[in-house]
Amino acid sequence: MPHPDMFSEHDPGLADVRAIALAFPGAVEKISWGRPVFCAPKMFAVYGGSEKGEAKGEHVPYPHALLIKVDDSDRQALVQDRRFFFPAYLGPFGWLGLDLTATVVDWTEVRELLDASYRMVAPKKLLRQLDQRQSGSGPDMIRSETP
Repeated sequence: MPHPDMFSEHDPGLADVRAIALAFPGAVEKISWGRPVFCAPKMFAVYGGSEKGEAKGEHVPYPHALLIKVDDSDRQALVQDRRFFFPAYLGPFGWLGLDLTATVVDWTEVRELLDASYRMVAPKKLLRQLDQRQSGSGPDMIRSETP
């Protein structure tokens, strides 16, 4: 039985996250676990998530969050920021969540986090395309303006 949709097209930040994520070479969106998931072809971002609560089986929802894969060295610094949380299920595999409703969203930071997450999972061919775009030598440059 599929999961019910756990998001709305009008959710805060979803359109901006989608625009940034889908600008990466080979990136596609699919719905998994009832949430928008961005892959290239491996998963590099999820919109919405939860954190395990105190009681067994309890989850604290973060419906307007961005889940991203992070490098171990970055994780140490990011978890000091109250906007970040350890997402249920994905946290043990190197993922963190960013609550997009905690403060005003810094879209440059979101773009950097998505870029880093993408680089951790994308194949070398797609990374070369990304680097060419970002250096200005590729046919399609990633948008640099803030959504």
